[in-house]
Amino acid sequence: MIRRRVVPWLVAVAALALDGCATTGAGTTGDPFEGLNRAVFSFNEALDEAVIKPAATGYQAIVPEFVRYSVENFFANFNDGWSAINHLLQAKPAAALEMGLKFSVNTVFGFGGLVDVAGAGIERRSEDFGQTLGRWGIGPGPYLVLPLLGPSTLRDTAALAADWQAIPEAFLEQGIERFALTTLHVISVRASLLSATRALDEIALDKYSLLRDGYLARRRYLVYDGNPPEEPESDDGDTRDTAPPK
Repeated sequence: MIRRRVVPWLVAVAALALDGCATTGAGTTGDPFEGLNRAVFSFNEALDEAVIKPAATGYQAIVPEFVRYSVENFFANFNDGWSAINHLLQAKPAAALEMGLKFSVNTVFGFGGLVDVAGAGIERRSEDFGQTLGRWGIGPGPYLVLPLLGPSTLRDTAALAADWQAIPEAFLEQGIERFALTTLHVISVRASLLSATRALDEIALDKYSLLRDGYLARRRYLVYDGNPPEEPESDDGDTRDTAPPK
């Protein structure tokens, strides 16, 4: 179970880099456990540097590009199916139908999702259960850094139990096949983020704060479908999401 937690952390790093490392003026807002979080962050960074990053670098150097893309498409296709369900849970039937169609077309005509046949016609609009909870007004709670996983919030951490049921590894029994697929998933995601994380390492004076502020801003942006309202502030300085407009 713990191996699966690496993937969302790496995805969050990529989102921050691709979004220009967006920051808010949050500072330590919503981070009451900063001391503990920084310790876990240091552990995650050391593990990545010693094990995950070298494996991803080797994978990128050895495996042909078209094979790597096929692997990425396979895992992304599962996420498309889960996104369709979350769109539906968020009372967005049009988006749910669109993502459901993308998943179906790629599964049937794209050799189980290895080829993104629907990519040119249907935009990928990913949703997870944390976004669904936020859609219905559940605030993010305090910022957390989880061992092996990385940036999260109390809401997003609680939502992982549901999100983990929608990855291909969840459909395999415990054993060598499941371990191999999980390892491939982690390495594939990390390999796709090598250039992004390299850029972060070069520009960040305080990488922890940059990732924290960027993660919180990115998640808020996603919960509100790219149109977040002005951020309210509670008496204790914590920021809370209000329910997005239906």
